[in-house]
Amino acid sequence: MKQLPQIQFLGIDPSPALETDVRERLERLDRFCPDLIAGRTTIELLHTHQQQGRTFAVRLDMTLPGHELTVSRVHHEDVYVALRNAFDDMTRQVQDTVRIARQRHQDVAALQPDADPA
Repeated sequence: MKQLPQIQFLGIDPSPALETDVRERLERLDRFCPDLIAGRTTIELLHTHQQQGRTFAVRLDMTLPGHELTVSRVHHEDVYVALRNAFDDMTRQVQDTVRIARQRHQDVAALQPDADPA
């Protein structure tokens, strides 16, 4: 990742364990797609109701050249499950974006005539 990842906590105290988990997941994503420019992770404790437990929301924003990818509707009572689900969704989005970009590159290369006919 070209820029340092941003990790934001809303409604909860920052947690070194959560930060470590997020950074490890971002590193795995960056190894898969080294073109990642920036990443922002927001972990929020949503307002609670008396009959329900605490619910966490996770939002991921990733920037690739020419693309802004977002995962924003991941909620769960376990913050680690919410993080896992959000990163699984983001991984699929990144894979799809990379696959489409490679396909376009192959299509353009196939349309170009050979430079050296000999």
